[in-house]
Amino acid sequence: MRFGVNYTPARGWFHHWLDFDLDDVRADLDSVAALGLDHIRVFPLWPLFQPNRTMIRPRAVEQLVSLVDAAGERGLDVNVDGLQGHLSSFDFVPSWTTTWHRRNLFTDPDVVDAQARLLTGLAAALAERPNFLGMTVGNEFNQFSGPPHPDPDRIRPAQAGRWLRRMLAACEEGAPGRTHLHASYDAAFHDGEHPFTPAHSARLGAMTAVHSWVFNGTAQRHGPDGAAEHLAAYLVELSKAWADDPARPVWLQETGAPAPHVPPGRAAAFTEATVRNALDCPGLWGITWWCSHDVDRALADFPELEYGLGLLTNDRELKPAGEVFARLAREHRSDGPTSPPPPPAPRRTALVLDAGDVEEAPGRAVSAPGGAFFEAWMRVASGGGRPAVVLAQRAGDAAHLAARGIAEVVAVGEAG
Repeated sequence: MRFGVNYTPARGWFHHWLDFDLDDVRADLDSVAALGLDHIRVFPLWPLFQPNRTMIRPRAVEQLVSLVDAAGERGLDVNVDGLQGHLSSFDFVPSWTTTWHRRNLFTDPDVVDAQARLLTGLAAALAERPNFLGMTVGNEFNQFSGPPHPDPDRIRPAQAGRWLRRMLAACEEGAPGRTHLHASYDAAFHDGEHPFTPAHSARLGAMTAVHSWVFNGTAQRHGPDGAAEHLAAYLVELSKAWADDPARPVWLQETGAPAPHVPPGRAAAFTEATVRNALDCPGLWGITWWCSHDVDRALADFPELEYGLGLLTNDRELKPAGEVFARLAREHRSDGPTSPPPPPAPRRTALVLDAGDVEEAPGRAVSAPGGAFFEAWMRVASGGGRPAVVLAQRAGDAAHLAARGIAEVVAVGEAG
């Protein structure tokens, strides 16, 4: 079990790449390592690393390598998100894809070629670093492909699949054998019109990434307790329904305690409940909290909830949620003073999800907050059950059920 954080620099947020200061980075990483965590996820801003379609800035790549090396000196492994892309409500796309040069981020041949070159270049620069885990294609890059983005690059699921395969192949070309994956925000699992699908998430790349945010309608409907505390575990289990490999690992790559949906006074309790519920999911690779450090309030125009998501303040002081996360990490470390808890037992009962066609899942809205499947799963989980999820197409497949340790399937109407 891996415990880490999404690294948000304490000084200047991700704009720190403009005035990169390795001493500041080292101080940040010291505060992360002091929590007893084992990895970070980092975010090079696309326009700064590739300001022209045929130019990848050597100095920017050198700075990324120095960050990865500094993390390694502190016992931290590193996953690198290649295309930024989108972060905390801001889009970071290079000028050669916008306005007079506007072209589709997913289908224009020149743009796709350039994206692939960047991913290969970053991966190759890090390929020999022992603490380099691998690449994530980009942070929720799927948000560019449809509503609610104000200017989406519209594509169909088949085009999304082709783009993802090309990007993952580019990562593998640069760093063969590393753990390369992609990450979508939860429209991929909940919106039947969205071109990125659950099958893409659960079948492409080395593992499945899920991002759990209770402001997706869960907290609005249920408050900060109950269903909100089970949301991360729900998404982990939901993703498994589409996996062809029953043993495919799932990475809870983002989760956090966003105010006011989770009141600041409840952040520590919410963190504990969310993490413990997720740890009860078999096949979980790790949990990476969003985020390491708060956003400095001297920086303008962030949504209010983004400023206080850190485990540490932007003065690098530990917050109550950080104390909880660090304690849970210590409890589950295999090299800690005590033996970690045993892995969770298989989830023996599965709720049957009918989202339509397996590849495109046009009916996946039933799994969104307020949907019949979501609400049924949450009733079972909040009542102390440990539900898994199985697609309707596989509910009668004895071999599939056995491989996942499922002994009983239950229809949504029978769950309660």
